[in-house]
Amino acid sequence: MSRHIQITFDAHDPAALSTFWRDALGYVHPGPPGVEVPPGVDPLVVWDQFLARIGVPAEQRNSKSAIEDPEGRGPRVFFQQVPEGKVAKNRVHLDVRAAPDLQGDERMAALEAECDRLVALGATRVERFEPAPPMSAGWIVMTDPEGNEFCLD
Repeated sequence: MSRHIQITFDAHDPAALSTFWRDALGYVHPGPPGVEVPPGVDPLVVWDQFLARIGVPAEQRNSKSAIEDPEGRGPRVFFQQVPEGKVAKNRVHLDVRAAPDLQGDERMAALEAECDRLVALGATRVERFEPAPPMSAGWIVMTDPEGNEFCLD
């Protein structure tokens, strides 16, 4: 039997980092337990109101955040606030499959377009690796707004 996984990020600003990854992956912020989020309302605003109502102090309300695949297929991604900064290369990173069925120039053009979109959301481009068939189709290394490395693949 296979297992479901949750990916957890340590973060300084869980709400901001979860918003970046929400937009990068096409995920959504779920609403608080037992609370219906009206259409067009930011679930993070609803979370803040919910946490205030149950007595969570304002300085603790951005200690956690999560995003989920709206289709229920991908893993849940959880963000937890930590005091320390990132000091070394990730031991695990995400490969965002932005052009899985493409090859050559068409693939690299799709990766470049996705790179531009993610830079506009706050990511940083690090390095492009050209295709080297048959073992590599090419990829772009990036970092998220808090410096976590990931690849557009």
